Amino acid sequence: MNAMPNAMPNADPITPLPAGVARRAVEWLVELSDRELPAERWAAWRSWRDAHPDHERAWQRIETVNGRLRELGRPMPADLARTALLAPDSPARRRVIGSLVLLVFGGGAAWRLEQVPAWQARHADHRTAIGETRRIELADGTVLVLNTDSAADVSLSADQRRVRLIAGELLVTTARDRRPFRVDTRHGAAHALGTRYSVRVDDGGTDVAVFDGAVRVEPRRATASARLLGAGQRARFDDDGAEPTSPASTDAIAWADGILVVRGMRVDALLSELGRYLPLALSCDPSVAGLRVSGSFPIADPDKALQTLTTMLSLRSQRQTARWPWQRDTLRLVADPARKPT
Repeated sequence: MNAMPNAMPNADPITPLPAGVARRAVEWLVELSDRELPAERWAAWRSWRDAHPDHERAWQRIETVNGRLRELGRPMPADLARTALLAPDSPARRRVIGSLVLLVFGGGAAWRLEQVPAWQARHADHRTAIGETRRIELADGTVLVLNTDSAADVSLSADQRRVRLIAGELLVTTARDRRPFRVDTRHGAAHALGTRYSVRVDDGGTDVAVFDGAVRVEPRRATASARLLGAGQRARFDDDGAEPTSPASTDAIAWADGILVVRGMRVDALLSELGRYLPLALSCDPSVAGLRVSGSFPIADPDKALQTLTTMLSLRSQRQTARWPWQRDTLRLVADPARKPT
């Protein structure tokens, strides 16, 4: 993040700041992530920075922390732009702001890089870039396939086999072995019982889908609510428990073959999936968000997949360059009144 011209070069980002100032700085960070922000709000932000030295020091701290994260290959948390669109008093927005206040202004012992998921992903045993998938065969014969922008650590010992999924998604085909096999995430563990299954982790929880055999999922803080999933079942869990099971389709792991298969998926949901394979923030106009799409899209060539989608639904794309270093360029799909759907 580059400092604006009115930045104070000697501003001290470490000295403790009033809690209200720290929170207001993060609220500005979230608000500035809204690409539709009117010019008067930008002016108000600059006025706030100029109003008191503590305000400028708070913003300098944000720039310092973001710079460290960028060195690790990650910007500020990716949900900033989505959070900016939430209602100001919504619980979700308050949670993100509270987390960012701790990240940016926790100071001292709170700023330990080894505790930051971005640092862990960068130093993982195996990782993939955006748009990349990778097949890994372990020493015991187990095969892992890492999806886009994923990271995992592997530990094979005399009495157990463990994979720690730090970020993203993987598909596991376990080899026969007397040692138990498990995949750990920040939310708990998925224990394989001779099986083929996928695990996907995000900030809100972990998804497990079973295609052969069975898997026992154990939420981190609620082992009493462990759940056994059989072939054709999936479930999502977080620290405190698991949601009811639902059907698991092999369409969900077609990505391992370079294809995204969708059946009646909303356009906005499809863009969210395709966006995992592109260094772009994808979105669409609300008027087309609810359109349903079925088909196969080549994730190995996500640009072609987007072109196919725009042709199918008579859409056109609008691209915008990011205003801030923590943001990505955006591509927005809107209806094209000059064309008819194919």
